[in-house]
Amino acid sequence: MTIAIHPVPADPVDHLLEIGLKDLWYPICPSHFIKENPISLRRLGRKIALWRDGEGVLHALEDRCPHRGAPLSQGVVLGDRLSCPYHGVEVRHDGVVTRVPGSPGCKLEGSRATRHFHVQERAGAVFLYNSKEPVDVPPPLVLPEQLTDEAEYSNFLCYTEWKGDYRYVLDNVMDPMHGTYLHKQSHSMAEGDSSAKFGVRPTDIGFVLEIPYPKTGGPGGNFIIIGAFSPMANGMTATFFWRARKLAPGWERDTWRFLYKNRLEARHWHVLEQDRVMLEEMEADANQHENLYQHDLGIVRLRRHMRNLAQAQLAEPAAATA
Repeated sequence: MTIAIHPVPADPVDHLLEIGLKDLWYPICPSHFIKENPISLRRLGRKIALWRDGEGVLHALEDRCPHRGAPLSQGVVLGDRLSCPYHGVEVRHDGVVTRVPGSPGCKLEGSRATRHFHVQERAGAVFLYNSKEPVDVPPPLVLPEQLTDEAEYSNFLCYTEWKGDYRYVLDNVMDPMHGTYLHKQSHSMAEGDSSAKFGVRPTDIGFVLEIPYPKTGGPGGNFIIIGAFSPMANGMTATFFWRARKLAPGWERDTWRFLYKNRLEARHWHVLEQDRVMLEEMEADANQHENLYQHDLGIVRLRRHMRNLAQAQLAEPAAATA
């Protein structure tokens, strides 16, 4: 007797969320990652080649030569073009093949045969627009004022890479109560009440989680942590945390920056290490065995918001052909 076994199809919504929602800007690496030579990164379900031209302008292409699929990131920088190391095919920053040395005048020359990506450098990081389809002009990259208003705010970028689904990292930052326990010896909330209530405030570009912070953090306004996370390959997460404070240029800003680098930064890395260990030890299907309660409201809202976005994106092709 023959038994046919049919694999269970993956949930398309979950798959889209796993590799990253489309038509959004994502930070993919710190700016200092890209120097004289091209680099290759696996982000958002893609392999991407990044390089700088002679003016220092950053460019990004799919890291695959349209000729035979060799990695363009292993090639030579020719200004705004990459020359493939395998057969010398030259691909411009917009994905157009400008030269095929082995077959001049062939149909590959002049064709836009490689996917290109829009990238911008802001706040010490490289942001990539993860468009569903290639676009000539992406929407503006909108960042919180704490990362753009240099006259009012000062910030530091903390970057690291963690094992595990980036959605667990998102859940972690939307879970204020874990700080009272996991970070009880190092977190600013260590002196807080374990039954304290925290505010979750939605905005046009995300959520603001309001957590009390002690005055021992130095001069300036509220201590602000801005997080952004991008899926890498093999379930890894590119993790970005900006630490910001509202301080006009002058002695107070200088004092806070000195205090941060010499006292606070080590404490914050210690907190991040506690989070990393906890998240990396969680099972991949941990979210299938949960019993949530009141303090998980931020997690519930964020998950619902992301699933709604994914469902809307998956429905777009059907709506367009209806």
